[in-house]
Amino acid sequence: MSGLAVTARDFGLEGPRGWAFRGVSFEAGPGSLVAVEGPSGSGRTCLLLALTGRMKATEGTADVGGFGLPKRMAAVRRVSALAHVAGVTDLDPALTVGEHLHERALLQRRFGDSLRALVRPRSERVTEARLRIDAALTAVGLDREALPKGSRTAVRDLERLEALRLSLALALIGRPQLLGVDDTDLKLSNAERDEVWALLRSLAESGTTVIAVCSQAPEDTFTVTTREEGKADALAATGRA
Repeated sequence: MSGLAVTARDFGLEGPRGWAFRGVSFEAGPGSLVAVEGPSGSGRTCLLLALTGRMKATEGTADVGGFGLPKRMAAVRRVSALAHVAGVTDLDPALTVGEHLHERALLQRRFGDSLRALVRPRSERVTEARLRIDAALTAVGLDREALPKGSRTAVRDLERLEALRLSLALALIGRPQLLGVDDTDLKLSNAERDEVWALLRSLAESGTTVIAVCSQAPEDTFTVTTREEGKADALAATGRA
């Protein structure tokens, strides 16, 4: 699958407490890496959720691969996935890496694939699930054998960067054309941040459009900046190449 072009025109979302974000305009082609940069509380996560069809914008429009937002939210959800979003994609610290991967592959088969896939022989379904998992782990650079207990390593025992890689792998099992990632640089060292951005670039180069929330984007990354404009709940965003 190829990535999706994403555009926004005066995109905004107003909630009970005021504007989460407003005036967002940018254009990104298929397979782009887009950084949503801003301080915590500036509406950057809400923007990510709106662009992936999880929150309904109240002003302006956006287009994701030909699906107009906010009208085509369900269609955008079908072709997108989220990773590392607190309260949405949280990993269960008591489950192992293998259990998370198996559960996600099972959910994908039951709810994300076609009806034809559901009636294929069990051996084919098992092989397909294994291939999806292996491909996702390879894409994010997570080697199960290098973990303390392999696939039986509990999430609570993962390093922060390993947990982020796992969250990305789980999202990629569904083979999304648009991937949204939150808090990409949260509590990471400079070296770890460099690793994450290199990984996200590789995902984009492989064809998946990536939108990544961060506090500070690399200089050479297409960036949508969210910032406060006088009021705590008001912000603007502009795209820069």
